[in-house]
Amino acid sequence: MSRFDAVLFDLDGTLCESEQDVEHLYFGAFERAGVEPFGVPSDLWAVLDGPPTTPDEFGYYREGFRTVAAEHDREGADVSAVAREFVDGIDYGAVSLLDGAEAALEGAGAGHQVGLLTNGPEYRQSVKLEALGLESAFEVVVYAGDMERRKPHADPFDRAVESLGVDASDTLYVGNSLQYDVAGAREAGMPVAWYPDGDADPGSYDPDYVVESLPELAAVLDGSAE
Repeated sequence: MSRFDAVLFDLDGTLCESEQDVEHLYFGAFERAGVEPFGVPSDLWAVLDGPPTTPDEFGYYREGFRTVAAEHDREGADVSAVAREFVDGIDYGAVSLLDGAEAALEGAGAGHQVGLLTNGPEYRQSVKLEALGLESAFEVVVYAGDMERRKPHADPFDRAVESLGVDASDTLYVGNSLQYDVAGAREAGMPVAWYPDGDADPGSYDPDYVVESLPELAAVLDGSAE
């Protein structure tokens, strides 16, 4: 018998991933803006702190492109035009479920309440849920991007467990980010299963469980995980 009453999932990098061609998105923005390209997608990701958690996506990416332009001695480039074309080219519906995600959700739903807590805003994340066929997969969905405080602050976690009517200590959070998911769940007094992205070292974050693949979540839920 599971020791948990509920399971909360993160979305991006935990249950799904983007299928959009980032090279085409990046360099296509320069082409449409009529600006000579500088840098590569990895340069932009390196200066951004993940996806934007604010409705001002244009401003978020503009500042990212501005930093990349400075790194490549292109301070005079029209980064506003590039950022606008970049944002207009993003297809949030181009997502697919990660291997084992469907089974993980099904297993979590057997004897547990199931919810979703994502740092993205509803206008963006709901498109993904619809594309994935997960509109009705969760009893509670918390879009922390629409809240004053987002993960790793405890507020979104508190809202999720309050909506589910369960205690934080009896709710397992499943996420791939040490900084946002593991740290946030711990701040909220919630046990957490970390689904690592690659060979990352948990360091001092110390998640309760580490699942190298989503099917391993079943052992956490039935109490057989070490």
